[in-house]
Amino acid sequence: MADREDSKQRRRPSAMHRSRRGRNIAVALLLVALVVLFYIITIVRMGGA
Repeated sequence: MADREDSKQRRRPSAMHRSRRGRNIAVALLLVALVVLFYIITIVRMGGA
């Protein structure tokens, strides 16, 4: 019975890490998208001057 509890505890951090990693990737992609958006806006505003 202790073996089963140990195996469950080993699986939970793995699922938590996968969930956290997915969230981190989503945040990173959002930040990259914002940087690209600001870059494009800056280029368009400078080109129109």
